[in-house]
Amino acid sequence: MRIAVVGGGPGGLYFAYLWKKRHPEAQIDLFEQNPAGATWGFGVVFSEQALEFLRADDVDTVDAIAPRMQSWKNITLNLRGESVEIDGVGFSSIGRLELLTILQARVCAVGVEPRYDTTVQSVDELKGYDLIVAADGLNSLVRRSLEGDFGTSLSYSANKFAWYGTSKRFGTLSQTFVQTDLGAFNAHHYRYSPDMSTFLVECDSATWRRYGFADKTVEQSKAICEQVFASTLDGHALVSNKSVWRNFPWIWNERWWSGNMVLIGDALHSAHFSIGSGTRLAIEDAIALVRALEAEADVSAALDRYQAERKPIVQKLVTAARTSADWYEKFPEHMQLGLMDFAHSYITRSGRIDDIRLRAMSPGFMARYEASKQHETSR
Repeated sequence: MRIAVVGGGPGGLYFAYLWKKRHPEAQIDLFEQNPAGATWGFGVVFSEQALEFLRADDVDTVDAIAPRMQSWKNITLNLRGESVEIDGVGFSSIGRLELLTILQARVCAVGVEPRYDTTVQSVDELKGYDLIVAADGLNSLVRRSLEGDFGTSLSYSANKFAWYGTSKRFGTLSQTFVQTDLGAFNAHHYRYSPDMSTFLVECDSATWRRYGFADKTVEQSKAICEQVFASTLDGHALVSNKSVWRNFPWIWNERWWSGNMVLIGDALHSAHFSIGSGTRLAIEDAIALVRALEAEADVSAALDRYQAERKPIVQKLVTAARTSADWYEKFPEHMQLGLMDFAHSYITRSGRIDDIRLRAMSPGFMARYEASKQHETSR
């Protein structure tokens, strides 16, 4: 089979690696518009569940990635100078560039030579391939060329966010909520290497306007964020990498393939950063696509199978991501709650975790939360 993979992010690289490893006779051409060492953003996060899913299918890749990861068992919430830890919520993180470097090496090891600095200008350039895997991200050329066929929908969250890094090392995945005279901010921060952390800053549109961020340069915006989170950063600077303010884009496609073209990852769907699943979903899409292609001799039947088996799983997670994003759009209101009520509201925000599950998952936090509720009723 002759396959074109458009996009050299985690999803595209992983599909190319997995298919070529299992089918050495296949011809795979992978096109990536950026240089090999270029990436946007800083760290990416995997839940323990996501790593186990990957391990079940490809233990060698997990063994290559795991030693480079930072791991923790708790989430820390910071509000009004107080902190609370929610135990039993395991995550691991790795620098996005480091992850790409590992996957690039694995792709090359199985005989695929990615074509970096190569932009596909039109789907017409891809004629002659048996299969075209569109892993070309939120601005996917393939998807935009056939939006009507894919049934594409696009909308945006109201909140603004900017993605920074910092040399401040954080012990766990943390959230810090800060009220200023001009509005409320939230920072999602976690370490992804021994000496670097992701630091994603978020605010509602009203706060963004009051600060005049629309007229600020990247450096001016960064300086304001450093001032807002001065106590959290503890003297460390923020690091910018295309760190412009943006609204989170919601991408969804009712139909996942058209002809011999199939979408995976952010080209297909987006999941809000508050549940940290974009990279995980792209890699899992690649695994699901490989399984479907191996199960069916006919490409169309395989792509049908891929959509039928994978779509309900993704829909469930994207629904949870939208519910989570809705909570964040009202986070200034939630900040008026007491610390424990705020933490409980936060951890149950997606609708996937109720009190029964929380007692089993986070017994330390729930004991503290329920004690606080008993104290309130006894007063």
